Amino acid sequence: MADTTTTNLLLTKPEVGASTDTWGTKINTDLDSVDAVFDAAGTGTSVGLNVGSGKTLTVAGTLNLTGTGNINAVNTFGFKNRLINGGMVIDQRNAGASVTPTDGQYTLDRWQAGVSQASKLTIQQSGSANPGFPSALLVTSSSAYSVLAADYFGVVQYIEGYNMADLAWGTANAKSVTLSAWVYSSLTGTFGGSLRNSDSNRSYPFTYSIPTANTWTQISVTIAGDTSGTWLTTNGIGIRVWFSVGAGSTFSSTAGAWATGNYVSATGATSVVGTSGATFYITGVQLEKGSTATSFDFRSYGTELALCQRYYYKLTPGANNVSFGNASTVTTTFYYSTIDTPVTLRIAPTALEQSGTAGDYKGYFANVSTTCSAVPIFDSGSVKNVTVKFTVTAGLVAGQGGIALATGANGYLAWSAEL
Repeated sequence: MADTTTTNLLLTKPEVGASTDTWGTKINTDLDSVDAVFDAAGTGTSVGLNVGSGKTLTVAGTLNLTGTGNINAVNTFGFKNRLINGGMVIDQRNAGASVTPTDGQYTLDRWQAGVSQASKLTIQQSGSANPGFPSALLVTSSSAYSVLAADYFGVVQYIEGYNMADLAWGTANAKSVTLSAWVYSSLTGTFGGSLRNSDSNRSYPFTYSIPTANTWTQISVTIAGDTSGTWLTTNGIGIRVWFSVGAGSTFSSTAGAWATGNYVSATGATSVVGTSGATFYITGVQLEKGSTATSFDFRSYGTELALCQRYYYKLTPGANNVSFGNASTVTTTFYYSTIDTPVTLRIAPTALEQSGTAGDYKGYFANVSTTCSAVPIFDSGSVKNVTVKFTVTAGLVAGQGGIALATGANGYLAWSAEL
């Protein structure tokens, strides 16, 4: 019989009956081939391991790495998940309270509501029964609404262009991405969503299945990079990642391919808003480069919060006589406080959010505390700090230094630099 070879290393298995010299020569050659697999610096038990292109090294037990070296692999280190707050742990605006959002209103940090009709759903941060994910975003349908052709309902995150520039979308070198998440719903069926560009004229509708009601399901969708269209790589909108809970025919299209148009879901997808009281939970949302869904990129709470604060910063002293920052009087009736932001904002803010109650704010100058007579207002801002104007009825002395304070737990200041 003729020589045969092994499956993986293609080592020669000499034919039975061959001469001793023939066996010896071929086995020696095989030993050299095996030795070449471990070709690296070191001798004896200190050897290297070469894994060829297209091959996989699987370690079922424990892999201990010592010494120095390099690991070069897609999504191994760095900003693997291009989405921020995918674990739904940050909720600066609402602190877990339920909101009935208007179109474009931000709910949990970085997650915006898209609603063509008001009062059809609520959104809130919710505790998650999914092991490993303490929080989830919960959508609850407020009625049994039959979506019209031009309707859309969903939650969306806009990824900043800087954070997806390496994907090279809009070019011949466009990279594939994989979107993954954990989902849970009182409904079953085929659900939909989409990826879109900043102009909303390039869309990739996708589908995923929730086969069992009230059961956490991990889903993943791999999407080939778009070689067409305009994809911003600036501090503008790079990618719109939309999870639909109801969409009409105008905003729905065939799943699984890039299309020219503005589509937020796939044709025929389940409508959560179509069932009164229906629920949809989502957490562990990740968008990463490559064609495989890998483990969720857990970041420390502080890191995740800082990433969120680039787009929205809420300063909440939380108690009486807690400072917003240093202040200086300008006249007898108003003073300014310039407040540094903890991170560089995406853009300079142009407005101020506050509690709506003047009595939540006061100033402290020359050992005298004076409650504000009007709510604080925005004066000026940059990507590094914001100046706020506080007003009182009378009693200040121009040119004094002091402190801007909260009078209780309700006072806060916030600035948006959202996409």
